[in-house]
Amino acid sequence: MRCLLIISFLFLSWMPAKAQRIQLFDDNWLFWRGAAQGAEDTLFNDADWRKVGLPHDWSIEDLPGTGSPFSKGALSQVSGGFTTGGSGWYRKHFRLPAADKNKRTVIQFDGVYMNAQVWINGKKLSKHPYGYTAFWYDLTPYIRYDRENIIAVKVRNEGENSRWYAGSGIYRHVWLQTLESVHVAQWGTYITTPVVTKQSADVHVITTLKNEDKTAITATLLTRLLDAKGRMVAEQKTQQLVSNSRDTSLQQVLQVKSPALWDVNAPVLYKAISYVYVDNVLKDSVTTPFGIRTITVDAEKGFQLNGKTIKLKGGCVHHDNGPLGAKAYDRAEERKVALLKASGYNAIRCSHNPPSPAFLDACDKQGMLVIDEAFDIWNDGKNPDDYHLYFKDWWQRDLESMLYRDRNHPSIIMWSTGNEIPHREKPEVAKVARMLRDHIRSIDTTRFVTCGVNGIAPDKDAFIATLDVAGYNYAVDQYVKDHERVPQRVMMATESFAIDADKYWMAVNDNPWVIGDFVWTAFDYIGEASIGWLGYMQHQGFYPWNLAYCGDIDICGWKRPQSYYRDALWMPDQISLFVKPPTPSFDTNTRKVEWSRWEWYDARDSWNWQGHEGKPLDVSVYTSYEEVELFLNGKSLGRKTAGRANRFMAVWQVPYSPGKISAVGYNGKKKSKEVALQTAGNTTQINLTADRQKITADGQDLSYVTITLRDADGNICPDADTQLKFDITGPGTIAGVGNANPVSTESYQQPQRKAWRGKCLVIIKAEQQAGDITLKVNGAGLPAAQITINSTL
Repeated sequence: MRCLLIISFLFLSWMPAKAQRIQLFDDNWLFWRGAAQGAEDTLFNDADWRKVGLPHDWSIEDLPGTGSPFSKGALSQVSGGFTTGGSGWYRKHFRLPAADKNKRTVIQFDGVYMNAQVWINGKKLSKHPYGYTAFWYDLTPYIRYDRENIIAVKVRNEGENSRWYAGSGIYRHVWLQTLESVHVAQWGTYITTPVVTKQSADVHVITTLKNEDKTAITATLLTRLLDAKGRMVAEQKTQQLVSNSRDTSLQQVLQVKSPALWDVNAPVLYKAISYVYVDNVLKDSVTTPFGIRTITVDAEKGFQLNGKTIKLKGGCVHHDNGPLGAKAYDRAEERKVALLKASGYNAIRCSHNPPSPAFLDACDKQGMLVIDEAFDIWNDGKNPDDYHLYFKDWWQRDLESMLYRDRNHPSIIMWSTGNEIPHREKPEVAKVARMLRDHIRSIDTTRFVTCGVNGIAPDKDAFIATLDVAGYNYAVDQYVKDHERVPQRVMMATESFAIDADKYWMAVNDNPWVIGDFVWTAFDYIGEASIGWLGYMQHQGFYPWNLAYCGDIDICGWKRPQSYYRDALWMPDQISLFVKPPTPSFDTNTRKVEWSRWEWYDARDSWNWQGHEGKPLDVSVYTSYEEVELFLNGKSLGRKTAGRANRFMAVWQVPYSPGKISAVGYNGKKKSKEVALQTAGNTTQINLTADRQKITADGQDLSYVTITLRDADGNICPDADTQLKFDITGPGTIAGVGNANPVSTESYQQPQRKAWRGKCLVIIKAEQQAGDITLKVNGAGLPAAQITINSTL
């Protein structure tokens, strides 16, 4: 009996207890757009500042005195989508209990664009120039316990500093950490799985402990591994003297039997929970999700995940979230990944900066492979005020921020050092590439290093030699000749033109050393206005264009014609139908240069062409089927061959006649479902659908409501542009509105928006109270429609 009691006591003494470590610090900030001299001072009067929650982006808000975020005279011009940056200030008043007096208090910013300066109670901490990497400060020496504390943040998005819409402000989460003197260091858990078999996996865990006490302390680290169902599958306990003069790293090897591997089709995640004890008292606990998987790459077998060759069906993605601007709500990031996954993508290139943590979490959970990219600029700038001003002094800190933060994500398969770096042919630039590569490898050797390289030619060989995988931007014609010249080089299209999607994808299929294709772009974005229509060269006359208009999926999350074409390349049983308008959808650029090729064909999913009866229209069918038959009002217009020889499409000229045009695909005797376009009548109804009718009342969760204008038979009216007004009741707010019209300068914030091509979007954000949120939509001459979203705690 005595032995049993001793065993029970020992077991209970190592049972983890909860330790409060981190809290979201997004609520109750105050904001001022513009200069605010003296706002860092604790006595500064901020009574007239606006209350905001984070994430926040002032560039997506209406310009003062206007109903639009866009201005023809904006300094950002085409690059920033004619949006305005400038300076802004944030302040937050908060209290901490006296019980925290002997603990460490750390504030962590996931992303601030850009040139952030931070003060606590009037004491300046430091600055952080780069807008895309996380940073943190120890507030402990300056905290006033049981009294008011004030954090002040000055943000300067000034000058010509970006080639795309960056947003302005504290656009990602902020966290407050409360730490014991002995704790796991910032991003101090590093997990690798160097040996993986069907029978077992060795999980190497390096845990870095920080001791901010006055003397060395003996600490015990208990690491437990939990499977996807929360069952403990391994644990290990290590005792170590932790110095107070330097960080201490503890290495553990745990074995997981019959591991479930992380894969694009089955993204199984484990958790490592690190418990830190001093004298049997729990001081800290950190949970780290991870996946067990292997990756290899070579010119013969290509890229292999868990021993199986997989081709990367990739897309480049900027960081903005359309109508939300740069605000990185977790749900917005999850939805973006889900929409891409549903369209056949298995890989994303984060262009051209590290993404939000929530984006990577979504990729982990949904099985999306990731190229995590550090920079768009090194020493030579692309704009007068961009990151080249800071690269020399900050590259190492920013690179380490990305690597240490992100290195446990199983979705990440490559680190990218940059994109289209100027003067790649020069030895001194190749030297920088090697410096970045070597520093990455000093921190993480479990992923491959790449970079997006343009102007591919032999004079770039020294630069490309620093890479494990050569990123070829728009160089499909170089794949075979370069393979003959450098047979061990592994290549991929880090950027490609959608208009040549078949050419790029067939090159991936045909050549094992070409491991994937990343189209520019997978998701449309604000900025680089009209590269998908007017193209280059750019000038102020492009206004009011503000969207790039080159994405497979538009800023509202709706598939564009080129996305349906990609379906035909990537997936079986695909067929879709589009019509070339008799007059161009927008004015064209008569001075567009030949190399500017980011556009797609002018294509509409509409059979409403009144006034053009009897006139021939080009009708295109995108399909994975070998043959297609087209019908007009039930009458066959004959069959045509599609397939690779005809670029997976078939085209007819059809005299317009109202009614129904439809298509059917054939693979031998196998027949596809019919796809059709129906001439719509007058708009008679408003239809509302939500991507989620149940959301969490956490002040952050989102529901995306798509509004369609339809005729009496339920057909979408493809030309309807009715002004719609929105009214919301219950514990929710409208976080953004949009319609994906690339030349609309309407507000993304006001409770109204015109439909475009029969559609509109409202994004509802939960508050922190439970209840029903009702959105009511009105349009002139139409019966009102409404939808209810349930928000629960």
